[in-house]
Amino acid sequence: MEVTRAFNKGTIVIPEEVTYMNRTRKVTSIGNQAFSYSYNSLTSVTIPNSVTYIGKEAFYYCSGLTSVTIPNNVTYIGEKAFAYCSDLSSVTIGSSVSTIGEDAFDMCQKLTSVNIYDIAAWCNIKFVFNSIGDYRCSNPLSYAHRLYLNGEELKDLIIPSSVTSIGDGAFQDCHSLTSVTIPNSVITIGKYAFDRCHLTSLVLSNSVTTIGSAAFYGCGLNQITIPNSVTSIERGAFSGWDLPVVISLIENPFKIYGKADEYNRTFSQNTFNNATLYVPAGTIDKYKATEGWKDFLFIEEGTGGGGTTPEKCAKPTIGYQNGQITFNCETENVQFSSSITDADIKSYSTETIQLGVTYNISVYATKSGYNNSETATATLCWIDKEPATEGITDGVAQIASKAVLIQSEGGILKVEGVVDGTQVSVYTPDGKQAGSAVSRNGAALVGTSILSGNTAIVKIGERVVKFLIK
Repeated sequence: MEVTRAFNKGTIVIPEEVTYMNRTRKVTSIGNQAFSYSYNSLTSVTIPNSVTYIGKEAFYYCSGLTSVTIPNNVTYIGEKAFAYCSDLSSVTIGSSVSTIGEDAFDMCQKLTSVNIYDIAAWCNIKFVFNSIGDYRCSNPLSYAHRLYLNGEELKDLIIPSSVTSIGDGAFQDCHSLTSVTIPNSVITIGKYAFDRCHLTSLVLSNSVTTIGSAAFYGCGLNQITIPNSVTSIERGAFSGWDLPVVISLIENPFKIYGKADEYNRTFSQNTFNNATLYVPAGTIDKYKATEGWKDFLFIEEGTGGGGTTPEKCAKPTIGYQNGQITFNCETENVQFSSSITDADIKSYSTETIQLGVTYNISVYATKSGYNNSETATATLCWIDKEPATEGITDGVAQIASKAVLIQSEGGILKVEGVVDGTQVSVYTPDGKQAGSAVSRNGAALVGTSILSGNTAIVKIGERVVKFLIK
């Protein structure tokens, strides 16, 4: 069932279902131009979870809208869907969106907050906002491209942990973007990614390996710390302004573009001439012998003139209580960046099926001015609580079960949520027992030091679960 031009005034709540010709039908799409040209008369719209499709120009010229939440089941947002929503200041885009049409948010001049929960398929998302220039999501690994909103630059963006690459020109000319923390998942930063962003704070995670050409050109930072994970810095990456301090944690320096290469030099000429380059202890001779790095006139071993490498956020802990996954961190006021994947098989060919959803959880903590924490992982699964009570009533399986959280740390596998007295055993994939324990106080701790590889078989009572050790 599709919403057409039936409603266009005041506060609109789109129902999940409607009755038409004596039949109940689900509302699954918002049609082309369904609410277009409502101007100030449409002030609020609630889109139900049943909707999967938002058509072309669906909310075109709805200038009365100030915020929109696009639910998780929506997969497609048509071209110019929210164009000319001149008062729209906040958009939350759900986790299933795979296509955003050309100029979907064109001329949304007050749009300063965009929260994109988990976009794993940015290769299908192009022209997210009205762009200036030619960088229109041409790189399939791009997270976002040229989020430049007709003079009103994006000020607040949450980058999800699913992003592995920040593409070419992703935040180019976003002059109001001042603080950036790159999540642990990011490996590559493309060319011009933060070109001419006026950054005051930048934390590069220890997973970044490649920094593209002019990636941070003209950013104006007072200090940059380059992690040891970096293996390639392309031309002009930190040029365009004069850095007073450069801290390199790279233990085996590689060639970069030196100050004699006027059009390609990695750092500005004044940075080479006047900045202090701090390098790891015992590596100064390597830097003085490496092309590009040796052009720094002032090289010292240390962390920056009495300064320190940014403190690292404490590794989070994962818990499960009252139907909710919880994260905690000893570092205060952190932001948790997490991902949860369903590991169950979706189709079967056997005559019997063992039901039991399992979820693989990963989370790390971020905070401005801190390095990202290590990633914590866990597996959440359900085991039979009282198998004797299982049965089928009125076609619905009534299964008493309880949640169990499995985590591994320092050679110890911890199983939480099991009934006291339950035997918990851990095996290698080929069936050799690696350890066992009886649960006490709701948890069992099993030593797993003899495990090789990253897979363990965990037997909880009579229930068997495969666990990936990360």
